[in-house]
Amino acid sequence: MSDQTKNNTSSSFGEQISPVMVEVTRGNMVESIHRASYAVVDADGKVVLSGGEYERVTYGRSAIKCMQALPLIESGAADAFNLTDAEISIACASHDGQPQHVKTVQAWLDKIGFTADDLECGSHLPYHIPSMVELLKSGGNETTLHNNCSGKHAGFLTVCKQMGVDQKGYVKYEHPLQQRILGAMESMCGLDLGNAPRGLDGCGIPVIGAPLANIALAMARFADPSDQPEARQEACARIIKAIAAEPFMIAGSDRFCTKIVETTKGRALIKTGAEGVYTGIIPELGLGIALKADDGVTRSAETVIGMILKHLKIIDEATAEKLKDILEPPLFNRAGIQVGQIRGTQNFPF
Repeated sequence: MSDQTKNNTSSSFGEQISPVMVEVTRGNMVESIHRASYAVVDADGKVVLSGGEYERVTYGRSAIKCMQALPLIESGAADAFNLTDAEISIACASHDGQPQHVKTVQAWLDKIGFTADDLECGSHLPYHIPSMVELLKSGGNETTLHNNCSGKHAGFLTVCKQMGVDQKGYVKYEHPLQQRILGAMESMCGLDLGNAPRGLDGCGIPVIGAPLANIALAMARFADPSDQPEARQEACARIIKAIAAEPFMIAGSDRFCTKIVETTKGRALIKTGAEGVYTGIIPELGLGIALKADDGVTRSAETVIGMILKHLKIIDEATAEKLKDILEPPLFNRAGIQVGQIRGTQNFPF
């Protein structure tokens, strides 16, 4: 595994051809394919399972929000403001903007003395279609509360208040909050990220490039933080407990992440990110997962992580049957007739 990131964005993608891991059928023919790379790593940094370019430098995007939430616990902010499991879970979320998501973030902001105007994440309509329709029918407008990252940003404001720093511009790389998050990421990934590739996420915060294997190591250290300082161990345990207890908050009622956490009863804590990134924490095995779909398509990333979870026996045959429609989604035409399926390839690279 890499002990440093490559300071060259052109070398972070496409040096090799990633294996085909997902196929999309129509009738009796494979119509489309998806290539991906992944790593499953233990807390000692050993790559125990991999496929493709697992040293590829990748932006973790929203799949690493649990790392960005570490200062929320470690700063004492979660205790100072009596944060609930639901609030800690939504701090790690890419939620759908359903009413309960919005209410949770609003109540949290009330608790810390901020308003939706203090959130620097921007606004968009709810991703949950019924919630979006109801909002528009009622004459409402999208606000920062509906942003899928509003819980994470509420967490950022809470840490700023606890640290006693000006919250204005908290999304900027140079802000003390983002520097504290960067330090947590470096520690968890085992990297110096000072010269790593850097950009801006959809919600305005910095994104930092790191190899997939190192992102997986960070997730493994959530699963087994025994080599971390006591405060970090407590923070990892608290975040895992919150997500397992409140899986609806991490995504939403119809979402892959929520359904996997619910159905496995917290044995697998998975999180999606934009551009086909996914991470997973497997507490009972002390393992972390990170993957990237080459084409950035979520449907392929979800299929890949489902295949990995089945291989690790976190999803057994009975659970796989319950989750069949999301692990190997059927495709329907406009008349409601099934025309195909998304599935892992028969020679999936384990």
